Amino acid sequence: MADTISGSRFTVKRTCIFYVLPLLLMISPCKSAAGPRGSQADRAHVAPGRIDAIFGGLKSKDAPGGAVLVIKNGQIVFQQGYGVTDLHSLHEIDAHTNFRLASVTKQFTATAVMLLVEDGKLHYDDDRVTDILPEFADYGKSITIRNLLNHTSGLQDYEDLMVNDRPGDEIPQIKDAGVLDLLKKQKGTKFAPGSQWDYSNSGYALLAMIVEKVSGRPFGLFLLDRIFAPVGMRNTLAYEKGTNKVLNRAYGHTKADDGWHETDQSPTSAVLGDGGIYSSIEDMARWDQSLERHSLLSESKMRPALTPATSLSGDLLKGPDGKPVSYGFGWFLDPYKGHARMFHNGETVGFRNTIQRFLDRKLTIVVLCNRADVNPEALALQVADLYFGAAD
Repeated sequence: MADTISGSRFTVKRTCIFYVLPLLLMISPCKSAAGPRGSQADRAHVAPGRIDAIFGGLKSKDAPGGAVLVIKNGQIVFQQGYGVTDLHSLHEIDAHTNFRLASVTKQFTATAVMLLVEDGKLHYDDDRVTDILPEFADYGKSITIRNLLNHTSGLQDYEDLMVNDRPGDEIPQIKDAGVLDLLKKQKGTKFAPGSQWDYSNSGYALLAMIVEKVSGRPFGLFLLDRIFAPVGMRNTLAYEKGTNKVLNRAYGHTKADDGWHETDQSPTSAVLGDGGIYSSIEDMARWDQSLERHSLLSESKMRPALTPATSLSGDLLKGPDGKPVSYGFGWFLDPYKGHARMFHNGETVGFRNTIQRFLDRKLTIVVLCNRADVNPEALALQVADLYFGAAD
């Protein structure tokens, strides 16, 4: 099964100084926290029971479920696990349970690249794919780092290339280096880089390879050294079978007529750059705080990630469906009901996830699920509606 990512309007294929975080925020129980004095919007309060009711369908002692995190004004106001991590142990999902993030991974890959840009080792527009990966095909000379980050590269979809490469055969699991090999065989891109927008898992697999080449560190260790450890995400990792282990792991599941089946891995599950990170709502709270405080990248250095890809005339680029798309570096940027928003969803075999950050309301909602029959974005937006209504 190919990894996918669902947007709000469309679905497309898928040594450091430790920053000391206030532990109270990270381990606080599921309770409401009063915000600071300010506008009515800042003081919006929603009873935890109303949030819990939205996720009633995930409650179970013997079925997969999910974990939910809500942060308002920098305080955890709700965190709750539902269902079980797997059908063998029946361990209950909680704030420490680690889920495969799928395409929510892309914001971390983008941050890794942005840190190398800040280091002066990479450049968004001056560096081309072939500058970093000289073994790449000649068409890589026209693809910039920015094109890879904002999905304007026009690269062929490696998931399709995998099928075409072995027609009729069982498709083995591929890694980032394998994606590179497939792309090197191609004659060109789907469109001139920078002229259109098309969601590209291939581009983010290449970015992981570029991080490795430029930093001289394996991608997963670079993430650990420069992002996870400084932020305090102690149990988050880029999973590589046989190299590391996911603690408190949730396994993916799909429901069939005869019940639940574990569907945890696919041929694309070992690719790291586009979807290979595992994390928990506990660690995602730390990630949200680092974004709010700009602890990794200053506000000005973060700005490119929150600037949508545009044409030379300044218009939003159009996606394959002909509609304009607002996407920065690892984040969709479409507003919701007039509220400024940065968000990303992630789908892969047996997992469905979302992170929704409403910048004008200081509201973040994370939903991580180890079952394929839910729409986390829709559920998260129901929670957002509760807060928007409370502020009206």
